[in-house]
Amino acid sequence: MPDQTIPVLALTDFRPGGPGEAAFVEGLGNSLEDTGFFALTEHGVDQHLIEQAYAAVTEFFMLPDETKRAYEIPGLKGQRGFTSFGKEHAKDHPAPDLKEFWHVGRDLPDGHPSKGVFPENVWPREVAQFQATVAKLYAQLDLCAMRLLEAVSLYLGEPRSLIADMARDGNTVLRIIHYPPVPEEADAASMRAAPHEDINLITLLCEATAGGLELLRRDGTWLPIRALPGQIVVDAGDMLQNLTNGLMKSTTHRVVNPGNSRERRLSMPFFVHPRSEVSLAPLPSCIARTGGKAQFPSITAGQYLEQRLREIGLA
Repeated sequence: MPDQTIPVLALTDFRPGGPGEAAFVEGLGNSLEDTGFFALTEHGVDQHLIEQAYAAVTEFFMLPDETKRAYEIPGLKGQRGFTSFGKEHAKDHPAPDLKEFWHVGRDLPDGHPSKGVFPENVWPREVAQFQATVAKLYAQLDLCAMRLLEAVSLYLGEPRSLIADMARDGNTVLRIIHYPPVPEEADAASMRAAPHEDINLITLLCEATAGGLELLRRDGTWLPIRALPGQIVVDAGDMLQNLTNGLMKSTTHRVVNPGNSRERRLSMPFFVHPRSEVSLAPLPSCIARTGGKAQFPSITAGQYLEQRLREIGLA
């Protein structure tokens, strides 16, 4: 198996009071300060479940366009259900991305205080295993994300639960992306995913079915990130960058078009969001570590998300 091009950490090292906990926290923090990316192994997300999810969503994406578009509901702003090919574009990049996708969010019980704050899930009727498989994957990724946010808090010198509590019952979204073969009539400026930064706190990316992901290094060159079995790629988003006053980097990345235009690709990024009312004002501890002055705005997670959805064409 080829080596990964970004740091690799094992989540099993992160046990409270365990011998590997401090090294894990340091490795995670250094990676998010430096490139904003690392790869995670031994993460507790069932590999067989990931494979089952890819099989179910592939079955959906192979359905006729007319069938898929029935799940594209305008009032949901692309936050649940289906978003058709070419609708989204990167911020400040008007050419559309060469992808279609499905969004799954958090299911909350009746009576929950956040019930109704974000949209209800939409599920396709045509694929029998879609809902059960994807919902189970969402739950496992959510548990993994909470542990990673605990490590982020410890690295910042904050209470263990501080940032995880911000995301508890938050508007976290699993995006299931299909990059079909590149159409002959595609805009010459279009890419599978043009250079962009993620909006959220952190992203967990289950291994994609093909390569193409690249991150922008500080010297202006692009570094390919390998899609390796058993690894989840983790990166920091704009909300974490805002919260840490730029200490942790929201790094520009892209998905390049394949050499073989007939190759298709699927990926499943898990975008971890805080609750809408959570303040993203830079933490005093992070202001102290980054020059003593707030460089990022005081804004709630809900306001931030709405602003960014407008910028990428989904609101």
